[in-house]
Amino acid sequence: MRSGLLFLLLCCVVPAAPAADYPPPRDGDYLIRDFHFASGETLPELRIHYRTFGEPRTDAHGVVRNAVLIMHGTSGSGASLVRAEFAGELFGPGQPLDAGHYFIVLPDGIGHGKSSKPSDGLHARFPHYSYDDMVQAEYLLLTQGLKINHARLVMGTSMGGMHTWMWGEQHRDFMDTLMPLGCLPAQISGRNRVWRRMTIDAIRNDPDWRGGDYQTEPPSLRTALGMLWLMSSNPVLRQQEAPTLAQADKVLDSYIDSGLKSFDANDLMYALAASRDYDPGPALEKIVAPLLAVNSADDLINPPELGILEREIKRVPHGRAVVIPYSEATHGHGSHTYAALWKRYLEELLKSPER
Repeated sequence: MRSGLLFLLLCCVVPAAPAADYPPPRDGDYLIRDFHFASGETLPELRIHYRTFGEPRTDAHGVVRNAVLIMHGTSGSGASLVRAEFAGELFGPGQPLDAGHYFIVLPDGIGHGKSSKPSDGLHARFPHYSYDDMVQAEYLLLTQGLKINHARLVMGTSMGGMHTWMWGEQHRDFMDTLMPLGCLPAQISGRNRVWRRMTIDAIRNDPDWRGGDYQTEPPSLRTALGMLWLMSSNPVLRQQEAPTLAQADKVLDSYIDSGLKSFDANDLMYALAASRDYDPGPALEKIVAPLLAVNSADDLINPPELGILEREIKRVPHGRAVVIPYSEATHGHGSHTYAALWKRYLEELLKSPER
């Protein structure tokens, strides 16, 4: 496959077919004993929660041929992908990742969902995990927990997309194909670093954070949630949601009030800080599996104007990139979860031969 970037010029998107039914997931937990973090910290027991669809199938040599690993974004979980816009477009009968054919694994990353996280009790004494730690835990879940020795596809959204680049470099022969969504193969910098840093600082410098040992959520969590609302969609959709001053205040207050019921300040701060070691750029030439990166033109976190994806994809031996143009169907950074926008490219990628 030739390296290159394709910027689609079409201004319309083919209407999506109705989302199909898919089987319910099976939940499980894998306990990793004496997990050593890159920071030098350890946990005697690290819990990784996961969901699976379908059953693994091996060939005559005992190699699993139908495993698919899908990793979620920052502050999300595997459950955030079990929805009509994602699973309903991919996991149903006859769809690209038909659960009757594939064995699909959706883990909750360290610090997220039902996996071990600061809010479980250690608070700011929880190990300061990084993306390297998260990828290592994902690898141990598959290879030791689920006995998966090969993947047909490794893919992810946003943070999970960044993990996908890392998988391609660190576990080069493990997968047939790679599909990072909503991310860039470069160190976190510019506006992407600044909004993360501002959110982290707002929490850490809040007197009511109390070194992480607060009894009620510190007021700075409201600021953090406001930043998430600001960055996660495109300006047109936000204007439609909030066309007047009064409605803008109402929409923001509603989003924050809802978030306060489910978000934890330590968990969010840790999750944003975990990207500090992300830098796949120096080793992109080491990726040997066919890779298809998909971003959207209205992504405030990874805007195409930066030219980073266009420049770096040329270094991936079997890499290709697609930037979906803005349309009424795109959702800014959140476009990575709307599979109708990009599933045809996934179908193309899955035509790549097994390795």
